[in-house]
Amino acid sequence: MNNRPLMTSALAAALLPALAFAAHAGVPGRLVPSGSASLQNLPSGSDALQDPEFDSALSGGEDGGSYGTSTQINRTIAPTTGHGASVNAGKKAKSNPGLGVHFDGLNFRNQRLANGGKQFSVEPPDQALAVGNGYVLEAVNDVVRVFDTAGVPQTAVVDLNTFYGYAAAIDRSTGARGPTITDPVAYFDADTQRWFLVVLTLDHVGTTSALSGTNHLDIAVSSGASPLGSWTVYRLPVQNDGSDSTPNHHCPGGPCLGDYPHIGADANGIYLTTNEFPLFADGFTGAQVIALSKASLVSGGPATYVQFNTADPAYLRDLGTDGLAPGFTVWPATSPAGNYATTRNGTEYLLSSDAVFTSSGSDNRIRVWALTGTASLDGDGSGVQLQVLTVPVHTYGVPARATQKAGDYPLGQCLGDATCRAFITSGTPVSRPEGGLDVNDSRMQQVVYANGKLWGALDTDAIVDGTHRASVAWYIIQPQMGDTSFRAKTLLDGILGLADTNLGYPAVAVTPSGRGVIGFTLVGPNDYPSAGYAGIDAILGAGAVHTAAAGAGPQDGFTEYRDFSRRPRWGDYGAAVADGGDIWIASEYINQTCTLATYMTAPFGSCGGTRTSLGNWATHISKVTP
Repeated sequence: MNNRPLMTSALAAALLPALAFAAHAGVPGRLVPSGSASLQNLPSGSDALQDPEFDSALSGGEDGGSYGTSTQINRTIAPTTGHGASVNAGKKAKSNPGLGVHFDGLNFRNQRLANGGKQFSVEPPDQALAVGNGYVLEAVNDVVRVFDTAGVPQTAVVDLNTFYGYAAAIDRSTGARGPTITDPVAYFDADTQRWFLVVLTLDHVGTTSALSGTNHLDIAVSSGASPLGSWTVYRLPVQNDGSDSTPNHHCPGGPCLGDYPHIGADANGIYLTTNEFPLFADGFTGAQVIALSKASLVSGGPATYVQFNTADPAYLRDLGTDGLAPGFTVWPATSPAGNYATTRNGTEYLLSSDAVFTSSGSDNRIRVWALTGTASLDGDGSGVQLQVLTVPVHTYGVPARATQKAGDYPLGQCLGDATCRAFITSGTPVSRPEGGLDVNDSRMQQVVYANGKLWGALDTDAIVDGTHRASVAWYIIQPQMGDTSFRAKTLLDGILGLADTNLGYPAVAVTPSGRGVIGFTLVGPNDYPSAGYAGIDAILGAGAVHTAAAGAGPQDGFTEYRDFSRRPRWGDYGAAVADGGDIWIASEYINQTCTLATYMTAPFGSCGGTRTSLGNWATHISKVTP
């Protein structure tokens, strides 16, 4: 269903929302600038495969499985797939009247060959997007580039290790390792005219491949209104084992991991959230919420911050027979053009979901979080408090992997060919089938506070015309923050689903007037991975599905095949952002295809310079006027 909501306003208003727990203060801290960043022009490397191709810090662990002494970024805790609501199939539009300029962004080849090839092969891209002042900044794992709004590159492809002033990911002449960088997120703040780029960085033992245990969020803040100039870097430790002035959360095995960081903002603060896991063991601690003084970060001086641990008993949700659960992927809201909540001395809202905690893999409520007193971040931050409540929504569930249209997948086919396989890896040739695409585990995705409402979306299973499909559940929530009370109600919620098609990794952006766009990847037995989108508003809900860029072939990356990886990877998140009355979206898709014979033609695996041997993901950036 994509053209009308599952829940009407009248029905939602009749449902009494749960009252919030009492608000609680967090743990204060202070950051000082620790370095600088810049966009440097460095040469590209060659197509040759080089050993090692994979960063061991980013490998290990099945979905929901054991991690042991290995590390996996973007971990899931979902025990099983679930079942979402049953809906009628929506419509796929035949035209794109709102689609403006659109162009290809960064891709696997850009990433692997950056900095003279001193990079690893990395999946998935994890898109970050920020737009303002005529610039479009895109970052992926593990490179960044700036375009103008016509799609013309304004910089070279810059690896994130170089941008943040670190040694290369790997020095191909000596084998020395630099820090492991992952999970970029970006934001342009229209109020202060500053750009923010944040990554999770994992330190190594010297220049070896072994992780030291320390990990931090590196927060780069531009020194001016252009992203092309200098940046100031702050490093916020997130190992939370008592070292580096962090709280001690007693993660098994020692240090914790600040996984899956995301960014939000209001008038007073920049908000970062993480999913905290033990770095070297199984388990999940709870999402962390970190509020930082925006003004201090912009000034380049010391910055106040306050940290909240959703594993605190005050924030646990009773899931009945499934026990008590902390927050998971608590995504902070951004706001278009200073459309902030100002009650309670400044309020920042966040959303999260709960199906990953249930034994059924399904749930019918989402959580609404509120940080109040955010204006105190310009002082000591003591006035900032966090509280949470739940609101009812229609049932959503952890989706199964998505199928993709059959086509040429030369890496997978190469693994079954003795001559070809010898160029890539050892072992007996084994024929590998074309893989399915990973979709997210029903964790909340990008959140916006606009026109007085909270807008969010997540991946869900849905029964579309009687068949289970990966689909998009979307939410429009009305928060009601009073001087002494906090309530919220679901205005509209629905599921965007298509017959014979899967939709994944939604990202929502909304203009100040309340017109929005959901961007996503569209894929299925009749579609190669494509960049798609749909409009959304608070009256009709989500509209018809549009294709901004059709996929050219199947996903054919190394994580699809057990010869290299125990966990297929696609996505983790897309991105969307409002710029005036327009919405910019960034989605992962596949922009090339080639036969096995072309793949084996020199330079091996490049398919005429469109990919590299081990992967072919690409990204597409689109401007849509809703």
